[in-house]
Amino acid sequence: MSRLFSVDEVRELLPGVLAQAEALVGMRADLAEMTFDREALGASPLGGLAEIKAVEARIQEILSDWTGQGFEIKGIAPVLLDFPALIDGVSVRLCWIEGENELVWYHRTELGFAGRRLL
Repeated sequence: MSRLFSVDEVRELLPGVLAQAEALVGMRADLAEMTFDREALGASPLGGLAEIKAVEARIQEILSDWTGQGFEIKGIAPVLLDFPALIDGVSVRLCWIEGENELVWYHRTELGFAGRRLL
């Protein structure tokens, strides 16, 4: 069974999640740019293979931290996280997506993103 979160718990964790997500978004862009430049131009001003590997490792560190805490990573472009919870005895996912500054959505587990409702 996965870890269950309360709304208050996720809201307490969110400032750290936002900081990590902001870092991940920047690294995601750097990685895309380095990869494109290396393929199109043969080199990137942002770095070579060593820098690409370092960015990939840092992204993996953040993702591993999140999964280690029990978060469900649904996507990284955009960053989409679900937090398993129960509301009125029903299995739900507290849902946060890149660009949101607070936790305000949930959906029934079996419905996914399309079933999002305001808390």
